[in-house]
Amino acid sequence: MNSISIYIHIPFCIKKCKYCDFLSAPYGKTVQEEYLRALKQEIIEEAEKYKDYTVKTVYIGGGTPSVADPDGLCGIIKKLFACYRVEKDAEISMEVNPGTVNPDSLQKYRKAGINRLSIGLQSTHNRELELLGRIHTYEDFLEAYENARKAGFENINVDLMGALPGQSLTDYEESLKRIISLKPEHISTYSLIVEENTEFYKIYGEEKEKIERTGEGFGILPSEETEREMAALAEEMLTKEGYRHYEISNYAKEGKACKHNIVYWKRRNYIGFGLGAASLFENTRFTNTKNLTEYLKNPVGKREVEKLSVKDCMEEFMFLGLRMYEGVKDSDFIDCFGKSMYTCYKDVIDKNKEEGLLTGSETLRLTDKGFCFANYVMAQFLL
Repeated sequence: MNSISIYIHIPFCIKKCKYCDFLSAPYGKTVQEEYLRALKQEIIEEAEKYKDYTVKTVYIGGGTPSVADPDGLCGIIKKLFACYRVEKDAEISMEVNPGTVNPDSLQKYRKAGINRLSIGLQSTHNRELELLGRIHTYEDFLEAYENARKAGFENINVDLMGALPGQSLTDYEESLKRIISLKPEHISTYSLIVEENTEFYKIYGEEKEKIERTGEGFGILPSEETEREMAALAEEMLTKEGYRHYEISNYAKEGKACKHNIVYWKRRNYIGFGLGAASLFENTRFTNTKNLTEYLKNPVGKREVEKLSVKDCMEEFMFLGLRMYEGVKDSDFIDCFGKSMYTCYKDVIDKNKEEGLLTGSETLRLTDKGFCFANYVMAQFLL
């Protein structure tokens, strides 16, 4: 039987962080209750389409899912298990933020079947957390982490951000050391990106190519060289402690790589439920409305549908697959498209090999240097 993965979007948050461009906002209790009802309706009405598929992973993201009423959220999970063939050993992940969970809610999540948590820490320095607009302190995180362990969670990811305004290499190293000492199974470490439609974009302006951008009271953004030093430091420290660097921004202990995210990078079938949620099924991408009023009125109504061309699929195969340390296999490319990736991309591959950014033949992957310039490499695979 074929399998799918499921993403559930919970767009609630207590307040918008200064760097966040995700589809999320603070919502009152009434709207949250209406949203969970609509989400449950969508899950029920879509079930028939996927009755012949098993579900291998579920990911509940946002927003901040842990802002929602725990009983209401657990009701969503229960309905999902009732309507779909969720595999016995399925990875069921949920994003939580410190300050929005407690021992009772964590125990409810675990009892409901969630077996993996992703905790949005971002920094172990309270001054950096305040700068980012986070609602929690490092001490809140430590309490949440300890309570998660006590609730029975044996697979936890911790998010860490680098290249923050005013952040030194020493600051970043200290955060890494503190997180490593807790021995989480998975660590995601990525650089701040100043996105449009965020508070940081207003502060730092539109000079996207300028290395030193400063906002009054916020400090200078680290240079690209410092950002690369942070990435190299993470690589050195985490691999030394037994974490495998399996994707550009992700490290995991043996057997603890995020199965759900690998589905995205390998272009497997996944279905998205909730406001603005995207799906990829049999090379067709469809996205739910981002208008909350429309979604509450008819959660299976307005959707954008795009049938991907062969060119689209080839591009995604390359630039998503190359995110992973294991890279992409020519035999897999041939299985998907009936021809070798060297037929389509020989000049690009040769050029990047000459520059020391790609390596391999049957299996093509980024070099250590290539990981530092990944966006530059991947952009070249757009036909």
